[in-house]
Amino acid sequence: MSGLHHVTAIAGDPIRNFGFYTRDLGLRFVKKTVNFDDPDTYHFYYGDETGRPGTILTFFPWQGVPAGRRGVGETHQTAFRVPQRSLGYWTQRFTKKGIRYEALEKRFGESVLPFTDPDGMALALVGVPGAENEPGWSNGDVPAEHAIRGFHGVTLLLDSAAKTAAVLTDVFGFKETAREGSVIRFKAPGDVEGSVVDIYEAKGFLRGHQGGGSVHHIAFRAADDAEQGRMAQKLVSNHGLHPTEQRDRNYFRSIYFREPGGVLFEIATDIPGFAVDEPVATLGRDLKLPGFLEPHRKQIEDVLPKLEETVS
Repeated sequence: MSGLHHVTAIAGDPIRNFGFYTRDLGLRFVKKTVNFDDPDTYHFYYGDETGRPGTILTFFPWQGVPAGRRGVGETHQTAFRVPQRSLGYWTQRFTKKGIRYEALEKRFGESVLPFTDPDGMALALVGVPGAENEPGWSNGDVPAEHAIRGFHGVTLLLDSAAKTAAVLTDVFGFKETAREGSVIRFKAPGDVEGSVVDIYEAKGFLRGHQGGGSVHHIAFRAADDAEQGRMAQKLVSNHGLHPTEQRDRNYFRSIYFREPGGVLFEIATDIPGFAVDEPVATLGRDLKLPGFLEPHRKQIEDVLPKLEETVS
């Protein structure tokens, strides 16, 4: 299986971020942990019922972070898939909730509803025929029939597509399937969550800079360590790219590299998954820490804002 594993973005107020994604969008809060490199900061994971690869949007919420600027060398938009017949429901919901959205548009024959989160992150819902037959998580407010079904894909804004396209096709098994204006569409095999990467060629645009509302990195799937190792070898031998050493993120194991267009890519293993340290029934309820931070739990809990106060 190939495609996206997760997308990680930067947010400001953690309580506002938590409310928007769990209540307004109806995603499941899959994991409450901390940034392993900055443990005074949360790391939130949102997804479907079990946190399957291809459904996970994660955030580093840094209170007071300056806003980012979209531009070349950045992920331009992150898109979720919903049943095609659910776009009317979501338009009404966005209006009711005061969520900023744009008019429905067509891309590659699909209906797309662009919107932004409270930090200005560029998002979209894509109506996918047949998505109603995929499992949908309900938070009790968004009905399961209209629920988000994971990622559709991401759009990268790059000076030039060629070298990035070579990585997508050679290393990750994507294939170019269509072109529309300045946008080139690549798809992973199978119509599954997170199977689309669009490259928007925008030579001469300003470069982006990261901040609130920016995507920090995007992660692609590897079934296990062996597949990840094969991908890493291709990056080195075929593309002259040098990924990091493997890092254990508890729920997956990761390597990172900067792709030729400037976007930070990750390759994350599907294993062991989010139920490794708590049952599926109670995912996201308790603060989970890696072993090396467990001795500092009280100090960490004293610093982090209390999300429980926001739960109705």
